[in-house]
Amino acid sequence: MSGLNGLVVYNTRQVEMPMQPVSASAQTPDDVFGQRRQAALSALSHADMAQLQKLYDETWWNKPIVSPIRGPETGLIMLRGRTGGGGAPFNLGEATVSRASVRIDTGEVGHGYCLGRDTDKARLIAIIDALFQREPDNVEFAILRPLNDTAYWADKKRRDETAATKVDFFTMVRGED
Repeated sequence: MSGLNGLVVYNTRQVEMPMQPVSASAQTPDDVFGQRRQAALSALSHADMAQLQKLYDETWWNKPIVSPIRGPETGLIMLRGRTGGGGAPFNLGEATVSRASVRIDTGEVGHGYCLGRDTDKARLIAIIDALFQREPDNVEFAILRPLNDTAYWADKKRRDETAATKVDFFTMVRGED
């Protein structure tokens, strides 16, 4: 559904998640690969575009031929919240999201989403997602590990800076009434 100024407003839907966890022995290889892919897409969407582009350029000298399927395009998604973390759902607001879908020359289809209006990042995420489906171990080693390391150290630095400002309040109780 097209909006104004070339923006696309995505249809929203509520997704029901199963409440009972699946045991590790009941998981199929497709389930495990899906979880790895989900973690990869999460790391890619949170990554800095400059670092993502640098890692991709350093890793893949023989770039795949990429044909667009959809986008890249920018649209809005509805953010939903719950009162008290588990109460009645409500619409919190909207966020701008960019997305792209591509097919690489070997036939794999990749999808990329990221917050904001960075359509180049969404397209690059889609390309890396398609490559992940073809060569998951290579993508994990060459791109995802450095991204996860960077995210870990940035988070550690933030936690250390926050811990340095921590104030402990305590009450001393006198032994006399």
